[in-house]
Amino acid sequence: MVGNDLRQRVRDKSVFIFSLLVPLALMAVLNLSFGGFDTESVELKPAVVVASSEDSGQLGGALLDAVGSLPVMDVTVRRVAAADVSRETKDTGADLGVILPANFTAAVTSGQAVTVQVIEGDSAGLETNVLISVVDGLLEQFTAGTVTAEAGGIAGLPHEALGGLAQQAAAGIPALTLSEGKASAEQLSLKGTLVAGQTGLFLLFTVGFGVLGLLAEREEGTLARLQSTPVAPGTIITAKALVGFILGVVATTILLTAGSALFGVSFGSPAAVALLVLAVGAAATSLTFIVARLVRTAEQANIVQSILAMLLGIAGGAFFPIEASGFLATLMDLNPIAAFIRGLGITAGGGGVAEVAVPVTIMLGFAAAATLASRLVPDRGVRA
Repeated sequence: MVGNDLRQRVRDKSVFIFSLLVPLALMAVLNLSFGGFDTESVELKPAVVVASSEDSGQLGGALLDAVGSLPVMDVTVRRVAAADVSRETKDTGADLGVILPANFTAAVTSGQAVTVQVIEGDSAGLETNVLISVVDGLLEQFTAGTVTAEAGGIAGLPHEALGGLAQQAAAGIPALTLSEGKASAEQLSLKGTLVAGQTGLFLLFTVGFGVLGLLAEREEGTLARLQSTPVAPGTIITAKALVGFILGVVATTILLTAGSALFGVSFGSPAAVALLVLAVGAAATSLTFIVARLVRTAEQANIVQSILAMLLGIAGGAFFPIEASGFLATLMDLNPIAAFIRGLGITAGGGGVAEVAVPVTIMLGFAAAATLASRLVPDRGVRA
């Protein structure tokens, strides 16, 4: 029965259209619409700082020199008179203006309050925010040196040791560091989420072809003849479910492989991904048991299957992430599509078979619960 149904489904072009062509086309459309937001790194543009330092000491010049020598972005510091900083910043389109007071070094070293004025340019963006953070960080380091020296003096430390302690505190950590890293576990890139989400969504449609085969035989009268043959109870429905499971696993594997190649994403360990595919295939197939008992015709099956697929797909993040908290978040975590996407996020981050145990358990638990629930649902097809 399984072999015969698979041959019929392979000859049916609708299987290829709804299981492969439509999801791939939808992935391409979503990628064109949102792919531009999937940036793996942020490039800081060159920035211009208009600054004034009438400080007679060394700290004012040291601060501006540090701003102009940042390793993560190209910064040009233009020094002008204090009265011209605001106008020059606006007129030249500079990113930031900085005004250091004349007593800057004296105030910092003596522990007095000091005010540094910053003026954001008209085209302020990420670069301006970075520069402000750097200036703020440098001021905190200067203050830390002064506080350390004062505290050492109060504690009675030798005078010759205070300078070294203050220098160490002022040096502190760099004002801004840049390091390359990987996304944390359970996080896919935007393109990866699109591929995984659409694959999980259309899996729910694909497994429905097994139910359609069962209902078609019921409507044509061949199901009654099959049931009159000496076959074990449940063999027929098991065979139809197995057809849907095989179609779903094959289509899911093809979509993940094609999506990875077309959109340049990787889902990690093939063994772990295969385990996730089998688990989500089982979870999706379990829904067909419920649908088969709820409906009487193939048309009704299409409607119910589509409703379930869209509800689980949207709630699982097939189109966009869903934020929730409390009981609703716990309920959504039991969604097999959400577990499938989360599992692929784990494998994409380097996780193996052991690391995907939780999402696999959720999907298999969903399959068991749905299968059990189907036994409690009255079979409308039999009564019809």
